[in-house]
Amino acid sequence: MQVTEIDGIKVRHFTEGEGPPVVVLHGWGASIETVASIVSGLAPVAEVHALDLPGFGRSDPPPLPWGVEDYSAFLARFLDELGIERAALIGHSNGGRVAISLAVTQPQRVGRIVLVDSAGIRPKRGFTYYRKVGLAKVAKHAARLLGAPGRRLQQTLVGRSASADYAAASPTMRPTFVRLVNADLRDLMPKISSPTLLIWGERDTATPLSDARIMERLIPDAGLVVFQGAGHYSYLDEPHRFATIVRNFLGSSA
Repeated sequence: MQVTEIDGIKVRHFTEGEGPPVVVLHGWGASIETVASIVSGLAPVAEVHALDLPGFGRSDPPPLPWGVEDYSAFLARFLDELGIERAALIGHSNGGRVAISLAVTQPQRVGRIVLVDSAGIRPKRGFTYYRKVGLAKVAKHAARLLGAPGRRLQQTLVGRSASADYAAASPTMRPTFVRLVNADLRDLMPKISSPTLLIWGERDTATPLSDARIMERLIPDAGLVVFQGAGHYSYLDEPHRFATIVRNFLGSSA
Protein backbone atom coordinates (compact mmCIF):
# COMPACT_ATOMS: atom_id res chain seq x y z
CA MET A 1 0.00 0.00 0.00
CA GLN A 2 1.13 3.55 -0.73
CA VAL A 3 -0.18 6.97 0.20
CA THR A 4 0.26 9.76 -2.34
CA GLU A 5 -0.78 13.38 -1.87
CA ILE A 6 -2.51 14.92 -4.87
CA ASP A 7 -3.74 18.51 -4.69
CA GLY A 8 -3.62 18.35 -0.90
CA ILE A 9 -5.60 15.08 -0.70
CA LYS A 10 -3.85 12.00 0.64
CA VAL A 11 -4.89 8.95 -1.35
CA ARG A 12 -4.25 5.31 -0.49
CA HIS A 13 -3.49 3.09 -3.47
CA PHE A 14 -1.56 0.02 -4.53
CA THR A 15 -0.31 -1.73 -7.64
CA GLU A 16 -0.11 -5.44 -8.43
CA GLY A 17 1.09 -7.32 -11.50
CA GLU A 18 2.97 -6.39 -14.66
CA GLY A 19 1.72 -5.49 -18.10
CA PRO A 20 -0.58 -2.88 -19.65
CA PRO A 21 -2.08 -0.53 -17.01
CA VAL A 22 -5.59 -1.14 -15.68
CA VAL A 23 -7.26 1.05 -13.05
CA VAL A 24 -10.03 -0.38 -10.86
CA LEU A 25 -12.57 2.05 -9.40
CA HIS A 26 -14.72 0.94 -6.47
CA GLY A 27 -18.31 1.94 -5.78
CA TRP A 28 -19.89 4.25 -3.23
CA GLY A 29 -19.02 3.43 0.38
CA ALA A 30 -16.42 0.89 -0.72
CA SER A 31 -12.62 0.76 -0.82
CA ILE A 32 -9.60 -1.02 -2.26
CA GLU A 33 -10.47 -4.14 -0.26
CA THR A 34 -13.86 -4.40 -1.96
CA VAL A 35 -12.29 -4.81 -5.40
CA ALA A 36 -9.43 -7.08 -4.32
CA SER A 37 -10.80 -10.04 -6.30
CA ILE A 38 -10.74 -7.97 -9.51
CA VAL A 39 -7.14 -6.95 -8.86
CA SER A 40 -5.96 -10.50 -8.15
CA GLY A 41 -7.86 -11.86 -11.15
CA LEU A 42 -6.15 -9.48 -13.58
CA ALA A 43 -2.70 -9.15 -11.99
CA PRO A 44 -1.28 -12.14 -13.94
CA VAL A 45 -1.77 -10.25 -17.23
CA ALA A 46 -1.78 -6.54 -16.30
CA GLU A 47 -0.37 -3.85 -14.05
CA VAL A 48 -3.47 -3.29 -11.95
CA HIS A 49 -3.92 -0.12 -9.90
CA ALA A 50 -6.59 0.34 -7.24
CA LEU A 51 -7.21 3.38 -5.09
CA ASP A 52 -9.50 4.59 -2.36
CA LEU A 53 -11.29 7.44 -4.08
CA PRO A 54 -11.35 10.68 -2.05
CA GLY A 55 -13.78 10.35 0.84
CA PHE A 56 -13.63 6.54 0.96
CA GLY A 57 -11.48 3.91 2.63
CA ARG A 58 -8.39 5.59 4.03
CA SER A 59 -8.21 8.48 1.58
CA ASP A 60 -8.93 12.05 2.61
CA PRO A 61 -12.34 13.49 1.77
CA PRO A 62 -12.63 16.15 -0.91
CA PRO A 63 -12.40 19.73 0.40
CA LEU A 64 -15.84 20.58 -1.03
CA PRO A 65 -18.82 18.55 -2.24
CA TRP A 66 -17.70 16.87 -5.45
CA GLY A 67 -19.62 15.78 -8.50
CA VAL A 68 -18.67 13.14 -11.04
CA GLU A 69 -16.64 15.64 -13.09
CA ASP A 70 -14.51 16.42 -10.02
CA TYR A 71 -13.78 12.75 -9.42
CA SER A 72 -12.86 12.13 -13.06
CA ALA A 73 -10.54 15.17 -13.06
CA PHE A 74 -8.92 13.84 -9.91
CA LEU A 75 -8.49 10.43 -11.54
CA ALA A 76 -6.66 12.10 -14.42
CA ARG A 77 -4.30 13.76 -11.94
CA PHE A 78 -3.81 10.40 -10.24
CA LEU A 79 -2.77 8.89 -13.58
CA ASP A 80 -0.36 11.79 -14.07
CA GLU A 81 1.16 11.16 -10.65
CA LEU A 82 1.75 7.50 -11.54
CA GLY A 83 3.11 8.37 -14.98
CA ILE A 84 0.29 6.56 -16.79
CA GLU A 85 -0.63 8.13 -20.11
CA ARG A 86 -3.45 5.75 -20.99
CA ALA A 87 -5.18 2.96 -19.07
CA ALA A 88 -8.08 0.55 -19.27
CA LEU A 89 -10.72 1.33 -16.66
CA ILE A 90 -12.90 -1.00 -14.62
CA GLY A 91 -15.62 0.80 -12.69
CA HIS A 92 -18.11 -0.77 -10.31
CA SER A 93 -21.28 1.15 -9.42
CA ASN A 94 -20.23 4.75 -8.65
CA GLY A 95 -16.77 3.94 -10.04
CA GLY A 96 -18.52 3.43 -13.37
CA ARG A 97 -19.75 7.02 -13.25
CA VAL A 98 -16.16 8.20 -12.91
CA ALA A 99 -15.00 5.98 -15.78
CA ILE A 100 -17.75 7.27 -18.08
CA SER A 101 -16.90 10.88 -17.30
CA LEU A 102 -13.15 10.47 -17.89
CA ALA A 103 -13.75 8.55 -21.13
CA VAL A 104 -15.66 11.52 -22.52
CA THR A 105 -13.70 14.45 -21.08
CA GLN A 106 -10.24 12.97 -21.71
CA PRO A 107 -10.67 10.13 -24.21
CA GLN A 108 -6.96 10.00 -24.96
CA ARG A 109 -6.37 8.73 -21.42
CA VAL A 110 -8.80 5.80 -21.64
CA GLY A 111 -8.40 2.49 -23.40
CA ARG A 112 -11.07 -0.15 -23.02
CA ILE A 113 -13.75 0.21 -20.33
CA VAL A 114 -15.53 -2.37 -18.19
CA LEU A 115 -18.64 -1.07 -16.44
CA VAL A 116 -19.81 -3.41 -13.69
CA ASP A 117 -23.33 -2.85 -12.33
CA SER A 118 -22.54 0.77 -13.10
CA ALA A 119 -24.32 3.89 -11.92
CA GLY A 120 -24.99 6.70 -14.36
CA ILE A 121 -28.70 6.41 -15.16
CA ARG A 122 -30.74 8.62 -12.85
CA PRO A 123 -33.78 6.64 -11.67
CA LYS A 124 -37.33 7.80 -12.14
CA ARG A 125 -38.62 9.71 -9.12
CA GLY A 126 -41.92 8.94 -7.44
CA PHE A 127 -43.89 10.30 -4.48
CA THR A 128 -41.73 8.45 -1.94
CA TYR A 129 -38.57 10.08 -3.23
CA TYR A 130 -39.98 13.61 -3.09
CA ARG A 131 -41.35 12.97 0.39
CA LYS A 132 -37.83 12.04 1.51
CA VAL A 133 -36.40 15.16 -0.13
CA GLY A 134 -38.94 17.28 1.68
CA LEU A 135 -38.10 15.71 5.04
CA ALA A 136 -34.40 16.25 4.42
CA LYS A 137 -35.00 19.95 3.72
CA VAL A 138 -37.06 20.29 6.91
CA ALA A 139 -34.28 18.61 8.87
CA LYS A 140 -31.63 20.92 7.40
CA HIS A 141 -33.57 24.06 8.31
CA ALA A 142 -34.35 22.75 11.78
CA ALA A 143 -30.66 22.14 12.46
CA ARG A 144 -29.78 25.66 11.37
CA LEU A 145 -32.56 27.46 13.25
CA LEU A 146 -32.90 25.47 16.46
CA GLY A 147 -29.32 24.61 17.35
CA ALA A 148 -28.77 21.37 19.30
CA PRO A 149 -32.47 20.36 19.44
CA GLY A 150 -32.68 20.97 15.70
CA ARG A 151 -29.64 18.80 15.06
CA ARG A 152 -31.21 15.97 17.05
CA LEU A 153 -34.36 16.33 14.99
CA GLN A 154 -32.26 16.32 11.84
CA GLN A 155 -30.63 13.04 12.83
CA THR A 156 -34.05 11.50 13.50
CA LEU A 157 -35.55 12.65 10.20
CA VAL A 158 -32.50 11.64 8.20
CA GLY A 159 -32.60 8.20 9.77
CA ARG A 160 -36.24 7.80 8.77
CA SER A 161 -36.11 9.23 5.28
CA ALA A 162 -32.62 8.76 3.84
CA SER A 163 -31.29 5.92 1.76
CA ALA A 164 -28.95 3.52 3.52
CA ASP A 165 -25.95 4.95 1.62
CA TYR A 166 -26.83 8.53 2.50
CA ALA A 167 -27.48 7.70 6.15
CA ALA A 168 -24.17 5.82 6.41
CA ALA A 169 -22.16 8.64 4.82
CA SER A 170 -20.31 11.14 6.96
CA PRO A 171 -21.85 14.62 7.15
CA THR A 172 -19.05 15.95 4.93
CA MET A 173 -19.75 13.32 2.23
CA ARG A 174 -23.55 13.59 2.15
CA PRO A 175 -23.61 16.63 -0.20
CA THR A 176 -21.23 14.71 -2.49
CA PHE A 177 -23.60 11.74 -2.43
CA VAL A 178 -26.49 13.98 -3.45
CA ARG A 179 -24.52 15.45 -6.35
CA LEU A 180 -23.48 12.03 -7.61
CA VAL A 181 -26.84 10.26 -7.41
CA ASN A 182 -28.57 13.15 -9.16
CA ALA A 183 -26.14 13.06 -12.08
CA ASP A 184 -27.65 11.56 -15.22
CA LEU A 185 -24.88 10.61 -17.65
CA ARG A 186 -27.07 9.52 -20.55
CA ASP A 187 -26.00 12.53 -22.62
CA LEU A 188 -22.34 11.49 -22.24
CA MET A 189 -22.77 7.87 -23.24
CA PRO A 190 -23.07 8.36 -27.03
CA LYS A 191 -19.77 10.28 -26.87
CA ILE A 192 -17.78 7.32 -25.48
CA SER A 193 -15.33 6.19 -28.15
CA SER A 194 -13.72 3.39 -26.13
CA PRO A 195 -14.87 -0.21 -26.59
CA THR A 196 -17.04 -0.89 -23.56
CA LEU A 197 -18.04 -4.11 -21.83
CA LEU A 198 -21.04 -4.08 -19.50
CA ILE A 199 -21.19 -6.81 -16.85
CA TRP A 200 -24.37 -6.95 -14.80
CA GLY A 201 -26.08 -9.00 -12.16
CA GLU A 202 -29.50 -10.19 -13.25
CA ARG A 203 -30.91 -9.44 -9.78
CA ASP A 204 -29.20 -6.11 -9.23
CA THR A 205 -31.67 -3.85 -7.42
CA ALA A 206 -29.31 -0.89 -6.85
CA THR A 207 -28.57 -0.31 -10.55
CA PRO A 208 -31.12 -2.55 -12.26
CA LEU A 209 -30.55 -4.51 -15.43
CA SER A 210 -32.77 -2.03 -17.28
CA ASP A 211 -29.98 0.55 -16.77
CA ALA A 212 -27.56 -1.79 -18.51
CA ARG A 213 -29.93 -2.10 -21.47
CA ILE A 214 -30.02 1.70 -21.79
CA MET A 215 -26.23 1.94 -21.62
CA GLU A 216 -25.81 -0.81 -24.21
CA ARG A 217 -28.08 1.12 -26.55
CA LEU A 218 -26.46 4.53 -25.99
CA ILE A 219 -22.75 3.63 -25.96
CA PRO A 220 -21.63 3.18 -29.60
CA ASP A 221 -19.30 0.19 -29.09
CA ALA A 222 -20.81 -1.68 -26.14
CA GLY A 223 -21.69 -5.25 -25.32
CA LEU A 224 -23.55 -6.68 -22.34
CA VAL A 225 -22.90 -9.84 -20.31
CA VAL A 226 -25.52 -10.77 -17.70
CA PHE A 227 -24.67 -12.98 -14.73
CA GLN A 228 -27.79 -14.97 -13.98
CA GLY A 229 -28.79 -14.93 -10.33
CA ALA A 230 -26.13 -12.37 -9.40
CA GLY A 231 -26.77 -9.07 -7.62
CA HIS A 232 -25.17 -5.65 -7.50
CA TYR A 233 -21.75 -7.13 -6.77
CA SER A 234 -21.79 -9.49 -9.73
CA TYR A 235 -17.98 -9.66 -9.84
CA LEU A 236 -18.01 -11.14 -6.33
CA ASP A 237 -20.79 -13.60 -7.12
CA GLU A 238 -18.75 -15.14 -9.97
CA PRO A 239 -15.13 -13.97 -9.55
CA HIS A 240 -13.49 -16.58 -11.80
CA ARG A 241 -15.95 -16.10 -14.64
CA PHE A 242 -15.62 -12.34 -14.26
CA ALA A 243 -11.82 -12.47 -14.49
CA THR A 244 -11.91 -14.72 -17.55
CA ILE A 245 -14.38 -12.53 -19.42
CA VAL A 246 -12.52 -9.30 -18.59
CA ARG A 247 -9.13 -10.77 -19.56
CA ASN A 248 -10.54 -11.82 -22.92
CA PHE A 249 -12.12 -8.43 -23.47
CA LEU A 250 -8.98 -6.47 -22.61
CA GLY A 251 -6.87 -8.78 -24.74
CA SER A 252 -3.53 -7.26 -25.69
CA SER A 253 -4.39 -4.05 -23.79
CA ALA A 254 -4.13 -6.02 -20.56
